[in-house]
Amino acid sequence: MAASRSLKIFLSYAFDDNARVHQLYTQLVALGTDPWLDTEKLLPGQDWKLEISKALDDADVIILCLTQRSVSKEGYVQKELRLALDRGLEMPEGRIFLIPAKLEPCEMPYSLKGYQWVDLFSDHGMDKLIQSLNLRAKQVGVKLLA
Repeated sequence: MAASRSLKIFLSYAFDDNARVHQLYTQLVALGTDPWLDTEKLLPGQDWKLEISKALDDADVIILCLTQRSVSKEGYVQKELRLALDRGLEMPEGRIFLIPAKLEPCEMPYSLKGYQWVDLFSDHGMDKLIQSLNLRAKQVGVKLLA
């Protein structure tokens, strides 16, 4: 039986990095995934904290978009990182669920040092991300990326 739904990806980022994350969102849509980005999915009047929490719960994988700003910024981005880490603890060992993705050279947050990251600014970064996303798609039984 062929999988019919697309891989659900939650994009976690700092608001200051919105333009770069939106480019990643566009690439992921073109690959046939179902990414969740607040600026695209939240509607006027929705409770954004509730919708973010629901999107995190529904996600097959969470991409943590990291920059020099996001790793040092205080605020909701840090809470979102902790929520993502908590959900990661619910996964069986060996599952890909949290993917730290550097959008530029930056220090890895201490809480993420146990995870292999991808440098999306490098030549083959997107190829490596696609490999990880396809592995996750197989793990959850959904369509592979185009």
